[in-house]
Amino acid sequence: MTKNETDSLQLVQEYRNLVLQYEALDQQIDTLIMKNDGATENMSPEDFSSYRALARQRDEILNEMRVLEHQLQLDDNAES
Repeated sequence: MTKNETDSLQLVQEYRNLVLQYEALDQQIDTLIMKNDGATENMSPEDFSSYRALARQRDEILNEMRVLEHQLQLDDNAES
C-alpha cells in the first residue's frame, strides 16, 4: 500500500469515527428535545444548557467532517 493510500485510509477511518460521534450527539439532542415535548422553549434552564453544549459539540464535529470531506473530495461538487 502506498503512503497516499495509507493516508486516505486513515482519513476515511477518522471520518467514520466523526460520523459515529455526530450521530451519538444528534441522538442525545433528539432525546432531550423529545423529553421536553419537542421544543426548546419547554426546557428547564439545566436542560437548555445541556442542549446548547451538545449542539456546540455536534457543530464542531460537523465542521471537522466537512474538512475531511474536502480532503477526501467527498463534497457534492466532486467530479468522478
